[in-house]
Amino acid sequence: MHPLVNIAVGAARRAGELIVRNLDRAGGVTVSEKSRNDFVTEIDRAAEQLVIETIHKAYPDHGILAEESGRHGGDEYVWIIDPLDGTTNFLHGFPQFAVSIACQHRGRVEAGVIFDPLRSELFTASRGAGAQLENRRLRVSAQRAIEGSLIGTGFPYRANTRWLKPYLAMLEQVMQRAAGVRRPGSAALDLAYVAAGRLDGFWELGLAPWDTAAGNLMITEAGGRIGTLAGNPYADGGNLIAGNPRIFTALVETCAPFLGDDLRG
Repeated sequence: MHPLVNIAVGAARRAGELIVRNLDRAGGVTVSEKSRNDFVTEIDRAAEQLVIETIHKAYPDHGILAEESGRHGGDEYVWIIDPLDGTTNFLHGFPQFAVSIACQHRGRVEAGVIFDPLRSELFTASRGAGAQLENRRLRVSAQRAIEGSLIGTGFPYRANTRWLKPYLAMLEQVMQRAAGVRRPGSAALDLAYVAAGRLDGFWELGLAPWDTAAGNLMITEAGGRIGTLAGNPYADGGNLIAGNPRIFTALVETCAPFLGDDLRG
């Protein structure tokens, strides 16, 4: 396993253990609201600190871009961290959340880990070496068309509700064609599921780099495609479509009629 992946795995497992230990008291943890319906807990912050401590023990000069504490440190290597993707799920005891960690070298993600602490599922990827789930090689699905597919999504919230109408138009079209559409509430896990072939495709508006950095690498290393709503290259953060190559193309074509200029980037 690549040394960067090894460090990310150790950090993710430490954070995951903390999260699971506190699940039973989720209703009593301290919660603050970053913006409307966007919450952060003491568990998010504690898990993030554990991840950063683990990384800096091995690589003290590396930079950090984390959801709760922001950007700090070096530029050549930057670790992109979501310590608890799916905080609202965690607060309600809904069992779909994950730790997501990626390491970027000179602007390119080289290693990524997504850890589901409840299922003890560890998704890993390193550039050029593929993606794995517990040492089993991952490949995207072989689904050839939206018809018969299972597609994941995320609903617009916070400032992204300004795109609610075009999003609902996209959702209507996908629902009419796909076998099913799912919105579990953790974009990091959704992307891991695309890499694993559990979802044939996925799209969401207004994601952040820490939501997608690890999953982006995972999907490409598993033979899939990831891009903007218009099908352009994706640079971690913003509006996203992912899937196996055929479903990616089909989702881009399905969304195209509903893209204003502000959604074509």
